[in-house]
Amino acid sequence: MKVARNILFVLLFFVAMGCNRETNNEQPNLIFILVDDLGKEWFPSYGATELETPNIDELAASGIKFNNAYSMPQCTPSRIALMTGQYPFTNGWVNHYDVPRWGHGANFDSEKNPSFAKVLRKAGYKTCVAGKWQVNDFRIEPDAMTKAGFDEYCMWTGYESNNAPSDKRYWDPYIHTKQGSKTYAGQFGPDVFSDFIIDFLRKNKENPMCVYYPMVLTHSPFVHTPLEPNVKTKYEKHRAMVRYTDVIVGKIVDAINELEISDNTYLIFTTDNGTSNSIIGKRDSVYVRGGKAFLSENGVNAPFLVLTPKKLKKETNALIDFTDIYSTLLDLANVENTSGFKTDGLSFADVLTNEESEGNRNWALSMGGLPAVVSEDSLVKNRFEFRDRIIRTPKYKAYVDTAKQVVRIFDMEEDPYETINLIDKEDVKPVISQFNEILKDIPSQDNNPIYTRLKSNGNDVSIEMLKNGAIRTRKRGNMLKLANEEAFDQLKNKTIKK
Repeated sequence: MKVARNILFVLLFFVAMGCNRETNNEQPNLIFILVDDLGKEWFPSYGATELETPNIDELAASGIKFNNAYSMPQCTPSRIALMTGQYPFTNGWVNHYDVPRWGHGANFDSEKNPSFAKVLRKAGYKTCVAGKWQVNDFRIEPDAMTKAGFDEYCMWTGYESNNAPSDKRYWDPYIHTKQGSKTYAGQFGPDVFSDFIIDFLRKNKENPMCVYYPMVLTHSPFVHTPLEPNVKTKYEKHRAMVRYTDVIVGKIVDAINELEISDNTYLIFTTDNGTSNSIIGKRDSVYVRGGKAFLSENGVNAPFLVLTPKKLKKETNALIDFTDIYSTLLDLANVENTSGFKTDGLSFADVLTNEESEGNRNWALSMGGLPAVVSEDSLVKNRFEFRDRIIRTPKYKAYVDTAKQVVRIFDMEEDPYETINLIDKEDVKPVISQFNEILKDIPSQDNNPIYTRLKSNGNDVSIEMLKNGAIRTRKRGNMLKLANEEAFDQLKNKTIKK
């Protein structure tokens, strides 16, 4: 009888191992690359003409290219929207808030906010993040990344107030890992982060993996790179940084192929918002000024490329926005959302698996950016009860002001660079009515950030400084016009070393 029980145990063990192996096959690897501050005018696959990016071009040629993917217009609202699957008006992070620099005990509270990494880790995924975070202060929360759902992490800390070395994300970067925070003298930050990710892939390739790589490239300060040490001007340095972004993408794709995991891996590549306003690119023979922090297309219509296990190749006009990333990753992983939090996004997993699908969205939304303000009780608050935003349907794009009124309409099929406002045209009145119907389902008051305030480290910036910064930057409006050849030539020929 004892022998029989042992045989049965062995048989059940191997059956269980087989089931686990099958489960892992149903849970593909998910690698999400987010470039910092880079618009479509710097991607040849989207019509850019000022440089070559062969590795990113290969993503577009070998995978799925989205034409209508909407980020939020600036860092914090974009990143928290994709992490939580919630619009800024739900999660409250409408404005940009640089937690390590500005303080006041603000933080991304992983207990009060959903995170796709936490759900995937609970479902058996090995999780990793490397690059830029900036919504927690690691001096106060050294384990913030673990609490957010990541097994392994290698992060630029963000500039920490009164800690000069932490300002560096490129040369001699100041980086936080499980071993603490320190300067990596003589090293180039993007190499440290990408090497960390590749090492994680090698160590965990037998398990389902979720890797989030929010790059520090190509955000200012503009610097030379290891491959182009002699660039001098801001324009030259920016181009060198874009080219190095392409090199890193190639390095990660090569690692996926060398590890022989491409047949079970989704690789998603996008950017958090448009390029710095000080940079001008050229796309489709049009001179485009970087649209970071603006709601015009150069600020929020992001490049979005996906490699799939089935090597599906297509170009799609499917509407998606950053709130959709959360539910899409969970759908691809065959994982149920067990977070207990409601998300706003719609999964576009079917677009990534079905040749014919054009997605589930009838409209997409973008909003947010510019500095937040802090209340007298030191809590981050939004400047407006209802922040201005854009809503995009397959044909039209509407700008909605802080009074919840549609104030501009553009025909995106006929006028992709938004040059003719149709708001006063008689035949557009039914379109405005359609947007007003959408607005009925959007809350009339945005939430403020939802978090438990932490003890301050004593380096808080003044409430008045944040208030003045919000007032000053808000005066410039939410659309950024196209540039021209003269401005482009002036930028290219400048010799200022920045």
